[in-house]
Order: sequence, then C-alpha cells, then structure tokens
Amino acid sequence: QVQLEESGGGLVRPGGSLRLSCVASGRARSMDAMAWFRQAPGQEREFVASIRWIGGRTRYAGFASGRFTISRDNARNTVWLEMNSLRAEDTAVYYCAAGPYMRDAAHEYDFWGQGTQVTVSS
Repeated sequence: QVQLEESGGGLVRPGGSLRLSCVASGRARSMDAMAWFRQAPGQEREFVASIRWIGGRTRYAGFASGRFTISRDNARNTVWLEMNSLRAEDTAVYYCAAGPYMRDAAHEYDFWGQGTQVTVSS
C-alpha cells in the first residue's frame, strides 16, 4: 500500500504561483510513476504532469507545459508541482497519484491522495 498526502493548495490571484507537495509513505517506491491530476467541478479528472522516481523523466499536459514544473526528492519521497502564471481555468482540486508506469490516464494509477483545492481568482 502507498499513502499519499497533498498540501499547498489555496487561493491565488491570476498570474500568481503556488507550489503543491505530495509526500508518499508506506511502500512508496514500489510505484515508479508519480503524477498530478486535477478535477474541476462538473469535469472529468485530467492529467497534469508525471515523473518517475528512477531517472526523473517528466511528462506534461499541453496546458501545463511551460507554466508548471514537476519535480521529486527521492530521499524524502516527495513530489512537487510548481505552478506559475496561474489562470482562472486552473481552478480545481489537484490530486497526487502513484502507479507503476508513466501514463496520462487516471485509471492507470493505483493510489491517490485526498486532493488539495487550488482556486485562482481576483
């Protein structure tokens, strides 16, 4: 089992930045891929970014590329999502996920955190 705990969400003005954290515990390293997804009200959960514990390869959704950065610290079993130039449409609950492979589909991930709310509003 892998437990994931997100933090760092909040209210930010358009153009602002936030840094989300996800701490993995339990058999954290049994899953090589870590990812961030988000879900806005009435919308399906969508892929944001992913990273591998081994090697650190990253992948981004189109809307995230150039604005968001995913990174990890293997020693601390922690993954971050740095979000810059935030827009109102980035408002959503952001979830951390762990799975065996780097995939873009939510069903490919086996473990999920409880989510952290990000609200972008003036």
